[in-house]
Amino acid sequence: MNQTVIVGAGKSGLAAARHFAGRGAPALLTDSNPSPSASLVTQFAALHVPGVWGAHPLSLLDDAAEVVLSPVVNPNIEFVQEAKRRGIPVIGEIELAHRALRQKDPGAKILAITGTNGKSTTTDLTAHLLKAAGISAIACGNLGYPFLDAVDAAAPSTCFALECSSYQLETIIAFRAEAAAILNLTPDHLARHGTMDAYLKAKLRVFERQGPGDLCVAPAGADFLSGFSPLGQKALFGWRDTGGMGAWCDDRGDIYVRDAKGAATRLLNRSELIIPGDHNVENALAALLLTMHGGAPLGAMAEGLKTYPGLAHRLALAGEKNGVRAYNDSKGTNVDATLVAIRALPGPLVLILGGEDKGSSYDPLRSALEGKLRQLVFLGDAIPMLERDLGDLPHATHKGFDEAVNVALNAALPGDQVLLSPACASFDQFKNFEERGAKFEGLVAEWLAL
Repeated sequence: MNQTVIVGAGKSGLAAARHFAGRGAPALLTDSNPSPSASLVTQFAALHVPGVWGAHPLSLLDDAAEVVLSPVVNPNIEFVQEAKRRGIPVIGEIELAHRALRQKDPGAKILAITGTNGKSTTTDLTAHLLKAAGISAIACGNLGYPFLDAVDAAAPSTCFALECSSYQLETIIAFRAEAAAILNLTPDHLARHGTMDAYLKAKLRVFERQGPGDLCVAPAGADFLSGFSPLGQKALFGWRDTGGMGAWCDDRGDIYVRDAKGAATRLLNRSELIIPGDHNVENALAALLLTMHGGAPLGAMAEGLKTYPGLAHRLALAGEKNGVRAYNDSKGTNVDATLVAIRALPGPLVLILGGEDKGSSYDPLRSALEGKLRQLVFLGDAIPMLERDLGDLPHATHKGFDEAVNVALNAALPGDQVLLSPACASFDQFKNFEERGAKFEGLVAEWLAL
């Protein structure tokens, strides 16, 4: 038994293939897709990793030393269960990357982030704060840059801000994070995990190998953590001072941190953040605790918070002119996501809605808009459904994206926010939400230049 079987040809699978190819280690791929793209097949072939497409033959296990499972592949499939029956280790890409990192650079630190919402922003912000302090840092993991690729590219003593999904945490064995945070927990991925208890247990695995010198970051007063006893130092974040190590925002909007020695320091007021909303304050508090454990001084963290623009297409400030701010939330592809965006901004709002309808009612947006709506702008294929659910509210209707955005920008008054959070998919006019967001930012740039 001397080769690794990679199950799943996504980003993690490709990263694993690159990892083994770079070390001259034998590996092969199996993927259930019977019709992969020519580009994907070519990429694996160029790495000399042969692919078996359309099924997972059990015979591939006959010469297998280890199975590397992509997070999108359910570990309950027969191929994986058979591997376990044969005593073949089954790991994921972050476990493989952790092994490679500890061999390569014992001085590196892993700052891991999990939870249901806010993981990507907190991960990206943590890396931003570390870099602002002059510390080598990479944001990686579930937000799109595989941990394995980051490990291979990293300089010595790098801090890895690592987003961990529940799927990725299912397959860890020796993985250990010097600091780890769980941000929140709401129902998600229950088709995979079955119950909220199983989902929580998967998330809490991020802490299971920590020791006394490591840091466990968690929301203060979270009911889902009752009975949880971390092995590392506990640091809490939220909206009040809990008296121990932690970070909080008080009722004046002042943001504080308290270190392990008990010293509390005011860093800044939430009004100095670029990223809006209570949810982003919570993300910032968690990131501060992780970054402090990563070795960043408090002053540098405060300055870094003031310059963080947010992730692309997630309530990102696209521009400001004459007291009007334009926000790109093209990632708001469903009603729930748009509700978060509406609640994050104070208003008045000129809200751009529409695209490819997903079949949900838009009526839940009504209560969130109460008291903060300037005007709605409907666009795209979803116009009839938007008219049905929200047509009695002040609105304009323009089928084309460019015209709708320009109308929205021109309708705003000083103090307003123009918000692209469509509550719809983008496929009626764009390839994806990224292309839609980039187009919005281009139109905002043209408006700024007028």
